[in-house]
Parts: sequence; structure tokens; C-alpha cells
Amino acid sequence: MSTPRAQRPTLALVGATGAVGTVMRSILSTREDVWGEIRLVASARSAGKQLEVRGEQVTVLALSEEVFDGVDVAMFDVPDEVSAQWAPVAAAKGVVVVDNSGAFRMDPDVPLVVPEVNPEAARERPRGIIANPNCTTLTMMDALGALHRRWTLTELVVASYQAASGAGQPGIDRLYDELEVVGGRRDVGVQAGDVRAAISDKLGDDSPFPAPLALNVVPWAGSDKGDGWSSEELKVRNESRKILGIPDLKVSATCVRVPVVTTHSLAVHATFAQDVDVAAARQALVEAPSVVVVDDPAAGEFPTPADSVGADPTFVGRLRQALDFPRTLELFVCGDNLRKGAALNTAQVAELVARELTGA
Repeated sequence: MSTPRAQRPTLALVGATGAVGTVMRSILSTREDVWGEIRLVASARSAGKQLEVRGEQVTVLALSEEVFDGVDVAMFDVPDEVSAQWAPVAAAKGVVVVDNSGAFRMDPDVPLVVPEVNPEAARERPRGIIANPNCTTLTMMDALGALHRRWTLTELVVASYQAASGAGQPGIDRLYDELEVVGGRRDVGVQAGDVRAAISDKLGDDSPFPAPLALNVVPWAGSDKGDGWSSEELKVRNESRKILGIPDLKVSATCVRVPVVTTHSLAVHATFAQDVDVAAARQALVEAPSVVVVDDPAAGEFPTPADSVGADPTFVGRLRQALDFPRTLELFVCGDNLRKGAALNTAQVAELVARELTGA
């Protein structure tokens, strides 16, 4: 017999109107309902809107200190600076904050949690805040966690192929706009600079990407962190170490933006402390609860973003032994960056907290 809603924890969804917030509302409407009241919170300009969650119309509230009165858990999907300001405000009121921004991920007093990998970390939250990893890191973490438990990961080399939605709604809009400009044209993409010129002429250069994305790939995602590294690349390194509990894990990442709307992909070169049998590794991935193995290249079966978008699991394929590295596996991973890469993982962490609060 289910617990009446009045006896369940109250949840606040902060950033309910954004791209990830919209997916969060959908996820809250389809997963097991562990929540009592759900409050939808956004900026003052969105206050008063009616949005659907769990099949009900709910009025959006403006972000304020009072909005957290009586709230048990809050899921935040807002810019870093907004989380940095408001997550401590909520936590000071006794709310457990699950934050999807980058504001607290590397704070030593804030756990960085993937429920399939380190769920126990969610209980140790000195600041009352739990961080959600970056979507690029999250895409591969379920698979790597399953392999690390068996063979002990020591080195990681990653090339990411990141979707436009990783840059939010402006990234999605820009890609679609660019595709409208070049779609069907056979006179572009044949000379250096012609794609850039065609897009600039129609759309201007005000883009979230440093180069055209349509008919192109852009070897840069994130902000400049010096010495040639982008913020996305350093997140892969630092967050993988923290989630897996391997502070000295050797990591190198190159993050690339590709003309895909949603779903990140990664080519992963993972080295372990022991020799790894491919068949045993495949079985470990098959047994992992949130991983789907799609791996028959001879039959044209492997993960692609177009076949993975909108789904919750991590899809893994192209699994093979590195020819010149005896303890290394090569694999290709796809995961919806708005679902498991953001909204779903946040919801799963929040559910861990809800079960803890209710003793379930």
C-alpha cells in the first residue's frame, strides 16, 4: 500500500522552465511517485505560469527564500552563479539540495553522486548539498563504474562528441537555424570557409559555438581554462576521479561539439590494473542495471545518438581489446545528456534522499 502524498517529502524543482527542467518535469511524471507536494520554481519572469507535472497544472513560483519553507528536497537546474547563491539558502532551511550546476562539484564537503556507482556518498553531505556530475562525465560513468569494480581502472583517455543541447536551448536553436541555412544546399562544404560565410550571412556570428556546427565538428566545448584545456575536458578528469574514488586516476580528454541535437557520445580508451577479458567485460556491462550493450558491428549494430536519444540507459558498443595495450579496453558510449546526463541522475539522487528521509 503506497504512502499518502501528505506523508511524503515535499520537493522543489528550481529551474522548472529550462531545457533540463522540462525533462525533469517529464521524469517526475513517469517514475515511481515518491513525492508529496511538488513546487515548481523559476525566475521572477516565469512566475505565475502554469506547467504540468504528474498530470496536474502547477503554478510556477518565483525563486525566493520563502519558497523553501516546508521543503524537504530541492532539485536545482540553474546557472552556476544562481546555484552558488541560492543552494546554501535552501540548505540553511534544512532542505537537501541536489544541484545540477557546476558550482559545488569539486567542493570537498559536497558529494558528487551517480546512484549506480557511489550511492553511499549521498548520505555524507556536510553542507546539505549533493552535486550532479557534468553530462559528459555522466555519459560514461555507469559503464566505467561496472568495469572498475571488477578490474580497477587506472588510466582513461576520452574523446567526446557532444550534442548542441549541452549548450542549452540556445545551442539547440542555433543548430536548427544553421541546418535551415545549409540544408539541401550542395554548393557549401566544398571550399574552406563557405559554410561559415553562408551561415554568417544569414544568421550573423552571435552563436554559443566558436565555429559553425552544421556540416562541421568543433574541437572545443566549454570555457578556456588555460594551457589549451577547456572546462569540459577538465571536468571529465576531475569528476571521474571524485566519483570513482580514484584521486590519482590518469585522465586525458578532448571534447568535441558535433551537429547532433541531443545525446552525447564518447570514445573511451580505459586501462585497468589487471588484464581484462573482453567477454567478461561484456558480461559485466550486460549485468549493469542502467547499461544496454549494442555490440555487433558486423551486423551494423552499435550505439548512435540518433538511436539513443530520449532513452534512460547508457548504450555501450564497439567493445574490443586494444591491440597494443594488453590491459586496455576500447568502447563507444552514448547517453542522452538531458536525461541520464542531467535530469534523470538528479531525480535518482533526490529519490535516494527521499528514501533516506522516509526510512524506506
